[in-house]
Amino acid sequence: MDLEVLQENFSKSLLITSRFVASRAQLPVLSNILLKTDKTKLTLSATNLETSASISLGAKIKEEGELTIPAKNLSEIVSNLSAGNIHLSSEKESLKITGSGFNGRVSGMNSSDFPKVPQTIKKEESIDLSKTEFLNSLPQVSFAVSSDEARPVLTGILFILSKNSLSLVATDGFRLSRKIIILEKPCKEIKTVIPKNVLLEVTRTREESESVLLDIKEKEKQVVFGLDNLILSSRVLEGEFPDYVKIIPKSSSIKVRADKEEFLRAVKLSSVFARDSANIVKIKIMKDSIKLSAESSQVGNQETVIDAKTEGEPIEISFNYKFLEDFLRVVEGEEVVMEFNNASSPGVFTDPKDTNFLHLIMPVKIQG
Repeated sequence: MDLEVLQENFSKSLLITSRFVASRAQLPVLSNILLKTDKTKLTLSATNLETSASISLGAKIKEEGELTIPAKNLSEIVSNLSAGNIHLSSEKESLKITGSGFNGRVSGMNSSDFPKVPQTIKKEESIDLSKTEFLNSLPQVSFAVSSDEARPVLTGILFILSKNSLSLVATDGFRLSRKIIILEKPCKEIKTVIPKNVLLEVTRTREESESVLLDIKEKEKQVVFGLDNLILSSRVLEGEFPDYVKIIPKSSSIKVRADKEEFLRAVKLSSVFARDSANIVKIKIMKDSIKLSAESSQVGNQETVIDAKTEGEPIEISFNYKFLEDFLRVVEGEEVVMEFNNASSPGVFTDPKDTNFLHLIMPVKIQG
């Protein structure tokens, strides 16, 4: 292997791939990044056997080859070199690096032991998603993902491909978020759960592509994302995702429409008092207004009343204020709609400007 590459591009690519290197590698090669040349490009790959990343960048290739180099060592060297061309050449199982007055040799390993990871994605076998819409949709559901490793299937987001739509669903057992993305082309029906961590990496990307390619490989139990020169892959999560459709109320007897910012302000005021009493905020639905209250034996108590359009009988229902805050932070519209049946059934929260987004929160049962 013998090539020249720009320090800026190489350093940026190393920064991305290094996040996929195994932190406690059972196999030494998993601590390494694979460098592989192909005609006019250099491809960097890393994997922890659960997820992987491959990124290609332009390079002046004089001699092709491949080699794996410890990610930490390579990243630290390249990030500290000055901008401009870097010369890389392999000699047996080591990489010679020259540039910015620097001349070094880093020991590596043969690439034959490096696991095979996706380095390309076929557009004809993939679903083409609008990058802007997809990246805007993920935060609307990802906050509801569970962090409880005892139920691994809930630590990811359910992807449901159905004819002309992609539904994203997440739940931690206390709340549920669903976002529907309308697809331009029909696709075959698939249902799978994708780990949250690889989806967070998709949102972190700064690639300039207008679309995200999604390829769900059912037989391999793997999902692959393509964003320009970046290919991310992950194993899917196994297990039975809850039948969320049964949980969503089909109708409601009480409906409230309120200004989002006013409601968020009221929740934040209540949180000062709720933090010391199990995060509980009481919401009292009244005629043309709602009252949020919280009390604490240490802090004191408070009530905040805001204007609202209300339909149905008066009711008082309690929620964890953190769940309300999380929902309100991802609402893009200026208003929110809340629907209830009684104080013990789930509250349905929606954004009137986005009919494809729905959030559900279980109320807190107050003793006594």
